Amino acid sequence: MAAGPAPPGRPPREQMPHLSKMERMVLSMQDPDQGVKMRSQRLLITVVPHAVTGNDIVEWLIHKYCISEEEALHLGTLLLRHGYLYPLQDPGSLVLRPDETLYRFQTPYFWMSTLWPTAELDYAIYLAKKNIRKHGALVDHEKERYDQLHRKINHTWDLVVMQAREQLRAAKQRRKGDRLVIACQEQMYWLVNRPPPGVPNVLEQGPERGSSIARQMQKNTDFYKREIECCRKALGRTRVKSSVSLEAYLKFSSQHRSHDPIMLGCLPSNPWITGDDTYWDTYWVMNAPSVAVPTKLRVERWGFSFQELLKDPMGRAHFMDFLRKEFSAENLSFWEACEELRHGGQAQVPVLVDAVYQQFLAPGAARWVNIDSQTMERTLEGLSRPHRYVLDAAQLHIYMLMKKDSYPRFLKSDMYKGLLAEAVIPPETKRRVFPFMRKPRHSSPSPALLPAAALGDPATATGEA
Repeated sequence: MAAGPAPPGRPPREQMPHLSKMERMVLSMQDPDQGVKMRSQRLLITVVPHAVTGNDIVEWLIHKYCISEEEALHLGTLLLRHGYLYPLQDPGSLVLRPDETLYRFQTPYFWMSTLWPTAELDYAIYLAKKNIRKHGALVDHEKERYDQLHRKINHTWDLVVMQAREQLRAAKQRRKGDRLVIACQEQMYWLVNRPPPGVPNVLEQGPERGSSIARQMQKNTDFYKREIECCRKALGRTRVKSSVSLEAYLKFSSQHRSHDPIMLGCLPSNPWITGDDTYWDTYWVMNAPSVAVPTKLRVERWGFSFQELLKDPMGRAHFMDFLRKEFSAENLSFWEACEELRHGGQAQVPVLVDAVYQQFLAPGAARWVNIDSQTMERTLEGLSRPHRYVLDAAQLHIYMLMKKDSYPRFLKSDMYKGLLAEAVIPPETKRRVFPFMRKPRHSSPSPALLPAAALGDPATATGEA
């Protein structure tokens, strides 16, 4: 192959975050059961195995990620420009076409995240091989780079030509379809790593964002009128005074001060200061998701905000017990079901949406929740095309209902007051007067320097007695 690992001592290519996401997407597209349909396609008289059409790629992206056709085309074009797909009919085209144009998935050997930085010698071998195969009919920018490399590595040019001829000789022993596939793979790899003039280098600039409506909008008179109206509304918007913000900040600081281990230390003691490791043994036991009796600091945090209560599994369990007594436990169950839908797997989204609707929102549901008509209409419109965020409006409505109604009553209830009274407080270990002063370590003196009586010599002790 034209590209391979770099010699020892060369630094590896820096991993870009979006490449791993693209590779996970490509792996799911190649799944034999739920991926894009791949089949052998005939290209003139050559049969190419495992080929896909641009139309199949766009339809799979729309169905998999619940996006529009424009977004699917943009996403497919990004995969093409990063070399994870390559066209078979027009290798120089880096735009996904939603028709019967044939494409293939790039082999993982040529993926951007698995290769070392490309070497000039590999590129020279590729251009020499292409020059021999096409009898010198290279593209203009390839001719220019071919001449530059010839002058730059002239001392090893015989090796370049020999490698190119050996690779061409080995390629003649393959079938015509395999030769076409390998040629397209190499060409796509070098189009990404050595783009033609005027084509942006995706490895340096990253993925291009989709074209927004604002950039496509013509800036005419109506556009500027809307901009002026938007600025007027922004100027007339109610602002929070700095005094109110400072009061809220002081309240937050005083409320959280007793829970800040830097300000007041931690119980039973800070192991980095006292040298006592009891904290490590008791912290994870007392603050486990489910314990018999929670700590007082943990129960106090439930009163800071409704979000703190829902974030703690034990606090949410006690809040559920309180709601059962008030016959409104279905509200919290609906919120938890929406959270499971939002953070669950993509394949289970339609099933989870239908289950949540039948259990909480359908007429005559077993655990029906009270939602206003506008939110219900908006939710029912989204159910025709379910996705993981289709119940966000209904979940927010129930969240605000619990926050403004059930949560204040929970904080005033005897249940919460009893939890505060029964909560445990870790015993505080004895601190030093100056915690930053450590007890100096004294080395034990050598036994040869100790007196005989200190060593416990019975003869000496008896004589002295």
